[in-house]
Amino acid sequence: MFNWTALSQISFATVWMAFGQGSDEHARPDKTNLITPHAKGVVLDIGAGHGYTASYLDRTKVTKYIALEPNTLMHGHIREKAHAAGFTEADGTLLILSCGAEATPSIMSSVDHTKVDTIVAVLSLCSVPNPKNTLLSLAQDILISGGEFLFYEHVLSHRKDVAWWQKFWAPIWVYVFDGCRLDRPTHLWVKELVDENGESVWAEGKYWGPDGWPEEQLFWRQIGRFVKK
Repeated sequence: MFNWTALSQISFATVWMAFGQGSDEHARPDKTNLITPHAKGVVLDIGAGHGYTASYLDRTKVTKYIALEPNTLMHGHIREKAHAAGFTEADGTLLILSCGAEATPSIMSSVDHTKVDTIVAVLSLCSVPNPKNTLLSLAQDILISGGEFLFYEHVLSHRKDVAWWQKFWAPIWVYVFDGCRLDRPTHLWVKELVDENGESVWAEGKYWGPDGWPEEQLFWRQIGRFVKK
């Protein structure tokens, strides 16, 4: 009863059953423009949730879909949506991992120490532990040179009034929604990633806001596409 991690996972899995499809439909144009033309090769989906990302992958360009989701209550939904998109465990084109994004050694071991071509993160970087270190490790250790990091995330607003409310609700929200933080400037952290020499890990990249998305929004969102050197 008092295992907060388990309770939070159950809470989030239940809530996402009710709101996940609506959230996906609302973001469909932006996710289609971001993921479908750019995801290729071996794709690692950070925090796959119910597996909605699979439906945006171009099966002619994506050879394998790796869904990373610590909440095992979500795995059945991931498998269902991946199968519908043409990815199966039977033919080796689907791999579902229950470790977190911070567990890069486990991820590398699971893919036979072969780096991936694309990393996709959709409304998931809000909950990864040690986010700055995790993002750097993902970029340096998991992504190939020339690979792409694609994200669609809710982030800390640049507006002080909205950011105040995000920071106010964050300590409560994190327990109800399986570690989700409302107050992370994830888009800035991704852009600012540097290697041991202090140089950017990216050859190019940018982030932008969804068309028509109101700034007076607790879940202010940013979309990003970055290419590794």
